[in-house]
Amino acid sequence: MSERKKSTAKTVSESPLEELSRPPADETSQVKAPAKRAVKKASQATGEEKAKKSVKKSVKKSPPEEKAPAKKTTKKAPRKKKPSLKSGFVSLVGRPNVGKSTLLNAFLGQKVAIVSDKPQTTRNQILGVKTCEKGQIVFLDNPGIHRPLHRLNHEMMDQVYAALEDCDLILFLVDVTEEWGKGDDFSLEVLRRYKQPKFLIINKLDKVNKSRALPLIAKFAQMGIFQEIFPLSAQRGDNLELLEAKIYDYLPEGPLFYPSDTVTVLKRKFVISETVREKILWYTREEVPYGVAVMVNTVEKREGMLYLQADILVERDNHRKIIIGRRGSLLARIGKEAREEMESMTGQKIYLELRVKVEERWRDSDGILAALSQQMGEDE
Repeated sequence: MSERKKSTAKTVSESPLEELSRPPADETSQVKAPAKRAVKKASQATGEEKAKKSVKKSVKKSPPEEKAPAKKTTKKAPRKKKPSLKSGFVSLVGRPNVGKSTLLNAFLGQKVAIVSDKPQTTRNQILGVKTCEKGQIVFLDNPGIHRPLHRLNHEMMDQVYAALEDCDLILFLVDVTEEWGKGDDFSLEVLRRYKQPKFLIINKLDKVNKSRALPLIAKFAQMGIFQEIFPLSAQRGDNLELLEAKIYDYLPEGPLFYPSDTVTVLKRKFVISETVREKILWYTREEVPYGVAVMVNTVEKREGMLYLQADILVERDNHRKIIIGRRGSLLARIGKEAREEMESMTGQKIYLELRVKVEERWRDSDGILAALSQQMGEDE
């Protein structure tokens, strides 16, 4: 039993050592005592001396074996498991002019989507990417949810439906400064068709007393549609860190969809057309903003600068006159501000030439809509 216990103890030791080899036993160490008691003590003494001498001789003849070096074993520390990356597509949806593009720009920390105080500013889906140590969020800024009247509007809503179908999470924005109406009911009807998790974002909290959001929170909480409710101000960037952390809680594990340094995938012609259109939206009112499009025809280098030529399309001649302005003053202002912004973005000297053309019912023209759509995929 004792031998088994010793053996077991050696096995479980954190730093087991090799057994040392024992020196061989001395064959002359045992001496027979003589029969007589008189000589017993003397013979024992003589035998002990001989045994000692014999041991010394044996030691000289066969030197002791060297001790084997102890094998040191270190206990390996357990490897720290890297946290799994999360990634997914998050659709920003809501009625027109609720602040979807402003929220996208705030998340990314830079401007990738144009903004204005006009409804239906966003006509095309804008993709923005934010990557951190947790993973990657691909935001999809969509046109506002509305009942379509023109072919253009139908195409805009098709983009919304596609984004809702393919995303991992839906952020539904409402404007706390606006009264609830039929358009909001229609938006909720659209939202109920999709099974993805949904967040309610109560935006523009900076423009009202915060207590005004409480009835909205209570109303939506009773509906049972939304997993999370966030009151915030996209303009000021309030609560964005909390919202981003909660978004990651709902995203699946997976690899990055885009390189970590990607912010957007917008093409140059599309950026040019949107920059010019944004300036038109800021300086025009009533029907004009909704009937305007920008077609970029030329992007080329000339004499050390970037030469751009684009046509501003309108549906009526009186809209053309409004955009040109008295003696061309408004068109010159639009061109100057658009050019300066693009020079700031590109770091290049730019010459921008703008012309205003009347294209009746262009919003229902398959050819013009196709050409405008092509600008999103083209690059020079």
